[in-house]
Amino acid sequence: MQSILVPIEESDVLPSMLQTAALAARAWGSYLEGLYVRREYAGTVPVIGGVPVVIEELRHDEWERIRRAHAQFDAVMREMNIPLVEAADGGGLAAHFRAEAPPGDTFVAQHARLFDLTVIGQPARGDAAPRLSTVEAVLFESGRPLLLAAPQPPERLGETVVIAWNGSTETARTLALARPILERAHRVVVLSVEGGMVDGPSGEEVVRYLARTGLTAQARHVPQHHGTGETILEETRALGGDLLIKGAYTQSRLRQMIFGGATRHILDMAHVPVFLAH
Repeated sequence: MQSILVPIEESDVLPSMLQTAALAARAWGSYLEGLYVRREYAGTVPVIGGVPVVIEELRHDEWERIRRAHAQFDAVMREMNIPLVEAADGGGLAAHFRAEAPPGDTFVAQHARLFDLTVIGQPARGDAAPRLSTVEAVLFESGRPLLLAAPQPPERLGETVVIAWNGSTETARTLALARPILERAHRVVVLSVEGGMVDGPSGEEVVRYLARTGLTAQARHVPQHHGTGETILEETRALGGDLLIKGAYTQSRLRQMIFGGATRHILDMAHVPVFLAH
């Protein structure tokens, strides 16, 4: 994880996002880029009678938001002893704030292709930031993993790692991408939930696979309490997990939107950072 991207918008979860990203950057000695996500404006706003109003005042407000976000980003980086740099050149532990990017989720997802990991906060309801659309754009269009920041800033990251294993292709790919996390962990638990599996290897088989690659883990298979997502989070809390690894959207997004699903529940309710990929 040599490079980490943090899309930044004003939100209640922004302090946790920045703290989570800074912890990850320090753990891996990563370059960290704070990317301010601009709002999309048409340029004019029609009022009664169709008379356009120039939105210079709105643009001024945008620059004020950028200034505040930049100050908040710099403050967290200084607190975490991460050097601030003016350009994105070179490697190693450093942080850079970028504000000139085009607006919208499409650019965020495209830009994320250049980073080993993108950190985004737990999605808010409606159009508030962080938006579910940003999370899904990165998951489906970047080809890279995502680290979901919980509402409260973590004190540690990746010491006790819980793998939410369901046997799926998505989870297998996520497990492979999480290798740098697993190599640093003090404890790894492969968690599977009764009724939450698809056709594929068991948790015990995953533990044997990891052992062949030099990683120690333990398998834990549990009954489903209220639902798969709820059970995963309950077990993660009981195990003292500070990072959850999960394949995202084993079911389709439409099905999860209508009927619910483990990914959607975890996106909404996770209390620890979640490493996700599709």
